[in-house]
Amino acid sequence: MKKKNLLWIIAIIITILSAYYQRVTGPTYPVSGKAKLGNQIIDYKLNRSNSTSSNLKIELKVKDEKVSGNVYWKRYKTNDDWTVLKLERNGEYLIAEIPPQPRAGKIEYRIELFYEGTSILIPEDEAVILRFKDDVPVLILIPHILFIFLAMVFSTRSGLEYFNPEKNYGKLVHLTLAFILLGGFVFGPLVQYFAFGEWWTGIPFGFDLTDNKTLIALIFWLIAFYKMKKSQNFEKWILIAAIVMFIVFLIPHSLFGSELDYSKMNMK
Repeated sequence: MKKKNLLWIIAIIITILSAYYQRVTGPTYPVSGKAKLGNQIIDYKLNRSNSTSSNLKIELKVKDEKVSGNVYWKRYKTNDDWTVLKLERNGEYLIAEIPPQPRAGKIEYRIELFYEGTSILIPEDEAVILRFKDDVPVLILIPHILFIFLAMVFSTRSGLEYFNPEKNYGKLVHLTLAFILLGGFVFGPLVQYFAFGEWWTGIPFGFDLTDNKTLIALIFWLIAFYKMKKSQNFEKWILIAAIVMFIVFLIPHSLFGSELDYSKMNMK
């Protein structure tokens, strides 16, 4: 196998693995696990993101009809009392639905199950925090995901070119910049606007790590691009930009993202 092809394979594998890591460590990835109640093991998967166009549906598979339960929920960072919803049985499932909140609104919720005088909390340690968002058109969301993925692939491949005896950075760097701009600064703000009504929530308007990390990646790649055009000693800058992009890509998506301030909403 040619070394050039091997570098492409490595770049794609690194991108897939880092994208998976970013996804499963992010604040919107469902909370899942197992809980023991009596002699039963109950699997659960609780969402941390939901559309404003539908209720949040909570569903647990519990075959034993002696098991009952409640869902407790309230708006996040408020002094609201907990709202109690009874889990209704539908065959083997216990089901409840929480009404949607406005976009960027968050709730916290947890489940309590009862069985023959005993009870358990799911999750055991703390409530699940969930954020609501408006639906993003597919024609906006898919290009955003695709371009961000390609930006990471080409960034990683550009960095690996440092180890290629026959180096050729030109197209790699140009395409990396193009995909960062398209994915992060054209379709990214569009996704943000459709989901939460804000074009940009990073510096200087906020602390959204998704926006800020994309900005940091762009700055380093602009420096690398400038060095490539103006300096003979530019290769290390491309490697640095690729490493920064990789680190940035590992940061969980949506950390410190848009969040509705219920106190301001209640004052209106």
